[in-house]
Amino acid sequence: MNSARPWPTLVVASALTLVCAVAAGVAGSAAGTELTRGPSTAELHAAAKREVAERWRTWPSGRIFPATLPYSAEQGGQERASRIGISPRTACDSVDAKAAKALRKAGCKGVLRATYIDALRGVLVTIGVVALADESDAVRAKSAFSDSGKPVPGLRPLAFSGTVSDRFTASVRQSGSVRQAGPYLVLTTAGQVDGRPADAAGEPRPAIFAFATEMSERVLSDLSTPRMPDCTAGEWQC
Repeated sequence: MNSARPWPTLVVASALTLVCAVAAGVAGSAAGTELTRGPSTAELHAAAKREVAERWRTWPSGRIFPATLPYSAEQGGQERASRIGISPRTACDSVDAKAAKALRKAGCKGVLRATYIDALRGVLVTIGVVALADESDAVRAKSAFSDSGKPVPGLRPLAFSGTVSDRFTASVRQSGSVRQAGPYLVLTTAGQVDGRPADAAGEPRPAIFAFATEMSERVLSDLSTPRMPDCTAGEWQC
């Protein structure tokens, strides 16, 4: 004779309820820990990387292109170039046609431009910020531009009617540069205020345009240098 007795239904139900409650408690505890823990180091670095990639869109244009930019003068000492204006356009066609095709292929998000004049008011420089999705796209896009100091293929000058830059056209370009860091390229194109075409400028004097690259490197450094998120600051959501 089998002496085992079946468990009463109520007891079985109570046991199952207890097991479910324990399981729910463990799951709830894990979920609570996940929701209340601080961001990991990897998550902070990923957030910083995303913030850098969006600066071209989220930063005010005057922060990307300050009213003045310092540079080393040809004769020694420090000078400051003054901003003439910033273009409201962000299209990726603000470069020579062949380079524009390469930018589109690399996934160009936008090109920002501003024009500056040097302290002696003899040289104009247009600086262009090219925004790409990531660093590998930016490296690929860089190859579309001359790295020998030649202005072509390169950035198109940005002229403003009624200012000293109104004669700054493509034919006036005498020097150019390209620099890359993170998801950005920063390009420059430079020429003389008097509007003389490059082929009429006489003997090339690359030294008078060298400061343009220094200015572009400052713009690039500000744009591409990551900041670790500060969860105590209002601008970050952690």
